[in-house]
Amino acid sequence: MRANSLLLFITGERRLEGIVRFYHETSSQRSVRVENFVAAGKPDCNLLIVGCGMIGREHMRVATLLGRARVHGVFDPESESVRQAAAEFAGYSSDKLVVYPDLRSAVDDPAIDAIFVCTPNFTHFEILQQIKHTGKPLFIEKPMATRLDDARSMLLLAEEYPSFIQLGMQYRFKSQYVEAFHEIKQNSSLGAIKTIAMSEFRPPFLNKVKQWNKFNAFSGGTLVEKCCHYFDLINLMAETRIDSVYALSGQAVNFIDFSYEGKVSDIHDHAFVVMQFAGGIRASFTLNMFSRELYEDLSVTGEHGRLLASEYSSFSPGSRSRAEIMVEVDGHPAYQGKEVTYPAPIEASGHHGATFFEHEALLDQFENKPHDSASCEQGMWAILVASAAQQSAATGQVISVKDFAAEQGINDVLSW
Repeated sequence: MRANSLLLFITGERRLEGIVRFYHETSSQRSVRVENFVAAGKPDCNLLIVGCGMIGREHMRVATLLGRARVHGVFDPESESVRQAAAEFAGYSSDKLVVYPDLRSAVDDPAIDAIFVCTPNFTHFEILQQIKHTGKPLFIEKPMATRLDDARSMLLLAEEYPSFIQLGMQYRFKSQYVEAFHEIKQNSSLGAIKTIAMSEFRPPFLNKVKQWNKFNAFSGGTLVEKCCHYFDLINLMAETRIDSVYALSGQAVNFIDFSYEGKVSDIHDHAFVVMQFAGGIRASFTLNMFSRELYEDLSVTGEHGRLLASEYSSFSPGSRSRAEIMVEVDGHPAYQGKEVTYPAPIEASGHHGATFFEHEALLDQFENKPHDSASCEQGMWAILVASAAQQSAATGQVISVKDFAAEQGINDVLSW
């Protein structure tokens, strides 16, 4: 691994042709660009969706809405998931959907141009081993793996892979975070960053196939499964290496009496995480998963003031989210706040519009255009922070992330 690779891992700011920052546009500019979006021409990229659960079906909808790629086929060993996916697909597309009998025939079909891996977390690494021979462009949902040694292997593979591997870190494409990063990184509205605080309050984990997300062994743990998105954003905002982590987490309300096939749920439903970064930046993350509605906040303070980026939403059918930013800097036009929600058709398509722009990044990369996709390097750093936080919560100790990485045998792919 190159000695100067640390900031490449954290920021994605590669000095390579074709790479752009994900906040090169404001969310408002994105909204104007897609408000009257109509896909031009016939799609020349055929997608295979491996895994037809909730996120797999979301990717099918978004790909069809974007119109730059075509969902050619699906594979999932769970027949009910395939049935649901096919029924939904028929409701918004007249295209024929190929249902493959097994993974090998699906990935080896010469009609397939790119593969989405949307299966449960613990299967990502195993599936990658079965499809890497294709050399086709890959999209792997977050987290990249549930084990750091598997993530290490994936990172090494990505460096030699003949095509690209994009990770599903779509929260960075949410409108309020795009706008926040543009203000802070592009416009330097806050000056030098001093503190970063993120929080999510939301209802419990939803039902998934065989309830895999209720167990640490299958999900990787709550801070890996759910919160890698937020650690990705905090890493990107800090734009330097993380030194130490201290966390408290536990299972207070959700699934305390829940069991499946004789196994008792051990998934945590709340957490408090404090992080120290090189250069003096300090950060925190708060999670609560027994709230009624969904609230996300990013608060960043710098030399000149504070920025607050918020999202207020609901899991209730028909509800529309609202995204806002407020820049508490003297004379700033957003001092009293402004709404930055994406246009309704985009916002409603999946993860409040973030998945739409994630697909844009993938298709840009597929077409050899400048792109702002999430890399395996960035995914590795996100789950490293998450795993160190889970270790801290389990031991009650402050965790040196560098020492933790060494204990996990992954320091050979990291640079400090």
